[in-house]
Amino acid sequence: APVGASVVGGSRRRVRRVSRSQMAKLLPNGLKLLKRLVPPKAPALAKSYDYIVAGAGSAGCLLANELSASGDASVLVVEAGGWDSNPLVHIPAGVYTVFKDPSVNWNFESEPEPGCDGRRVELPRGKVVGGSSSINAMVYMRGHPHDYDAWADRHGLADWSFADCLPYFKACETSDRGASAYRGGTGRLAVAKGATENPLFDAFLAAGVEAGQGFSDDLNGFAPEGVARLDRTTAPDGTRCSAASAHLVPALERENCDLLTGRRVDRVLVEHGAAAGIVLGDGTTIRATTEVIVSAGAIKTPQLLMLSGIGDRRELDALGVDCVADVPGVGKNLQDHACINVAYACSTSDSIDTLASPLRKARVGARWLADGRGWAGSNVWEAGGLVRGDDAQAYPNLQYHFAPVYAEYRDGGGMRLHAGFQIQVDQLRPFSRGRVRLRSRDPAAAPATTFNYLVDPRDAAEIVDGYKRAQDLLRAPALDAYRAELKLPEAELLDDAAIEAFVRRTSGTDYHPCGTAKMGTGPDAVVDAECRVRGVDKLRVVDASVLPDVVSGNLNAPTQMIARKAADLIRGVAPLPRERPAFSFDAADEERLAA
Repeated sequence: APVGASVVGGSRRRVRRVSRSQMAKLLPNGLKLLKRLVPPKAPALAKSYDYIVAGAGSAGCLLANELSASGDASVLVVEAGGWDSNPLVHIPAGVYTVFKDPSVNWNFESEPEPGCDGRRVELPRGKVVGGSSSINAMVYMRGHPHDYDAWADRHGLADWSFADCLPYFKACETSDRGASAYRGGTGRLAVAKGATENPLFDAFLAAGVEAGQGFSDDLNGFAPEGVARLDRTTAPDGTRCSAASAHLVPALERENCDLLTGRRVDRVLVEHGAAAGIVLGDGTTIRATTEVIVSAGAIKTPQLLMLSGIGDRRELDALGVDCVADVPGVGKNLQDHACINVAYACSTSDSIDTLASPLRKARVGARWLADGRGWAGSNVWEAGGLVRGDDAQAYPNLQYHFAPVYAEYRDGGGMRLHAGFQIQVDQLRPFSRGRVRLRSRDPAAAPATTFNYLVDPRDAAEIVDGYKRAQDLLRAPALDAYRAELKLPEAELLDDAAIEAFVRRTSGTDYHPCGTAKMGTGPDAVVDAECRVRGVDKLRVVDASVLPDVVSGNLNAPTQMIARKAADLIRGVAPLPRERPAFSFDAADEERLAA
């Protein structure tokens, strides 16, 4: 995703000057950031811990905090990446400069994808404390309530309905919208409604209404459908509120929580049918007296399980890996949100492409240091929406992300910003399923990942619908004053066949892999409703791997919700009381059921 520029109003650029009083704040704000960048001292490792968490991503950071909160249990978190010492990680717009840096990103790519003209599709994954929450576009989206009710109905997960999950979403966050029946007000994760001013955002919202696609004041609230200003994980001081900042940093202030960075977990040590600890890349064994929790993400978690002998026995035998638990579902059920982009040139000066200039970068950087605001404090994709591709959909199956700039992505990384505006269209509930496989017994070798994007023809058809819906919006009257020539695709697509060819030629990922350690009750499930791994005692998986079906939105918020709920399961405490407020779709659901 692209970066932004200074505050813009109307069709004329206005650069906000930094006052002397604001300049006086630069030093303390800068010192605050510098202090945050200093990694904690390496711990004197104990020989054993009550809990060992493999992976300091979104789930692992939250678990570290919750499991160490009482002071009664010792917790070790092990992360293959390093501390988030790069300041650009903490500046919301700055991360787009570094998010493909191998020091913070695994930079995976898929195997050749048969549904995408045989292309390999890139798959960035966080390799740093905070995981992908430290390098993502910061959009906070929970998914639709129906997604979670379907988990309960289709997968035997009675305690994972939306009424069961909502209290945990709320417990995780503090929303700047204020506490309500829908939003939390006491959680560690700071969530803020997009508020950066730009007339293209306003025109986008008006165009959505003109195109008949609706409007919502809060897609995580009463009306989860329509175009809207999106929520972002931004702290009040304007920094990125990653899982590391929200959960891990305060946890490390306790004497009973240790963090080990730059160390790879090669396998879970299994003895007598139970997880007994972990083995690091240098052969060091660290024991867990209570549980081992794998939170390495949807790609690395199944790899670690298989390297530990937990997976399909036939496949493990073929690689010479001793099988300790025959769990065929490990690595299967891989899902993601495939997406396309549509862009137009902008006929006014309201696009933020000029941020590419060094002078403009310096100005917005100074503004951000002064008050945490301006384009440096923006995730850029501050508007979007949840819409239906056709009337047959029971609830939105497409998602928009909108930016007031056209970013041309270059092969090999990097981007060029152009005067324009751009909409990304995601298919939210794909039918295709992929998988993660071991290439070898070498823990340092990246696993082989095939998503099977668009292999099911229904997936391609839904993204074709999404392209047409996006064009309906982008050609609405509210954008007439800003819309110039079509930039992406490079020419008009005149029929569905041409649109589908464009989809298969250019589609990518919105970086939401999940499902490879499926939670459920069927034979393909890897973990049960309490995230316990089948066939191995004292071992759980807690991360996006456990999603039985991908939810209709970004995955960072659901992953943290799952971790917060799992923490209560691990500690054996009573769950938070169920909550199910009214929603805008309730009446339509009742009519449909009555019919």
